[in-house]
Amino acid sequence: MKFTAILAATTILAGAAAAQDMDKSDWPSSFTVGTASQGGTYFAYGSGWANLVAKELGLTGGGEVTGGPMQNMALVHTGEAAFGMTTMGPAAESLAGTNPIAPGLEMTQACAMFPMYQTPFSVTALASSGIETVADIPAGAKIGFGPAGSTSDTYFPRMMDTLGVEYERRNGGWTDLGGQLQDGLLDVIAFAAGVPVPAVSQLEVQTDVNIIEFTEEEQAKLLEEFPVSQFDIASSTYTTLEADARSVSMWNFAIANCDLPESFVKAAVDVVMSDNERMKGIHKAAASSLPENWEKNTVLKWHPGAAAWFKENADADISDDMIYGN
Repeated sequence: MKFTAILAATTILAGAAAAQDMDKSDWPSSFTVGTASQGGTYFAYGSGWANLVAKELGLTGGGEVTGGPMQNMALVHTGEAAFGMTTMGPAAESLAGTNPIAPGLEMTQACAMFPMYQTPFSVTALASSGIETVADIPAGAKIGFGPAGSTSDTYFPRMMDTLGVEYERRNGGWTDLGGQLQDGLLDVIAFAAGVPVPAVSQLEVQTDVNIIEFTEEEQAKLLEEFPVSQFDIASSTYTTLEADARSVSMWNFAIANCDLPESFVKAAVDVVMSDNERMKGIHKAAASSLPENWEKNTVLKWHPGAAAWFKENADADISDDMIYGN
């Protein structure tokens, strides 16, 4: 174990030394990563890797609170943020010009950077509400869907429509919505976020909650109607769960403005992808932030720097037509 620790430390130091030796003449001196609202996984994960990249590359950088995946696509496309985080559904809509933030604008300047994790869709209610299944949600229930324009807000209302739920729509940051649920101002929160969701973990400490899974029939309907895949929320994720919870999920990717210097993006990808244990220390969801998951991107063109890293380090078979500028 001591040898492994020494080897890991040596590797990190070597990487830091290599970063110091790079030609950074065309690099930005600072950068921001578009995340989402505080209390959600995007903010914790994004701020963590932003700080890590800034430290390792000797730059000024950090996470920025945003409205989530839809807004991040717009911020990265315009260059207002160098990096961001998005999910495959909002990415596809943004490329097609149907992002509600800027209807008609095809956001083709946002490029894939690296795979992050899957976003499960899950429902949480107070145990005292008696809501234990989706079918238990009463007509007219006040449901918090997260920040306006987020993956959750974009897709979960449609999912509830598909499952026959009648509701009043509420938006806000996850921390605020968690507080509203606890205060009885909301009946349900419909989360789409990497697990464990900080707001849910906090609720568990303060009160009894029900984390509601989909039935097999409900899951099948969602798989048929939406760009999602099967997913089980492991029982170890939350103290409330006694068994794995059936869900659906959507892949998340980090994105970079396509015009950023190739060497800069390649170096940033190397910091994140070369040490998964370090990333898991930032957030448990990073267990899926693995090089082999590059293939989960079927929507965005790759930034040339990111594509080069994955080809060299993960034997990625990325076709030329999926790399920006080709």
